[in-house]
Amino acid sequence: MARHDRRKYDLDFEDDAEPTPPEPCWLCGRALGAQVDRYHPVPKSRGGRATVAVHPICRRTIESVFTNAELARSGGDRAKLADHPEIVRFLAWVGEKAPDFDAPTAPRRKR
Repeated sequence: MARHDRRKYDLDFEDDAEPTPPEPCWLCGRALGAQVDRYHPVPKSRGGRATVAVHPICRRTIESVFTNAELARSGGDRAKLADHPEIVRFLAWVGEKAPDFDAPTAPRRKR
């Protein structure tokens, strides 16, 4: 009996389901681009386990504005972080940028 080459049969089933939209950035709410960082809103050193998807520029901005202690006190609440004046200014600036937009961020402030 001859063997059949199963690779020659195209078994591609069409899926009628709508594709899921990309997950938005946790901080700015823009669509995520090719580069995505998984970020701990509550630092691992402070007991945080959950991660959220953010743009690299959003992660660097959070890390330059807040200390780990401040992030732990926020409890991973985006609204508390978004109320900070520097974050408000950043969100207004980055809101109209492309998903893969990247720019250098200022180093962490001395406290």
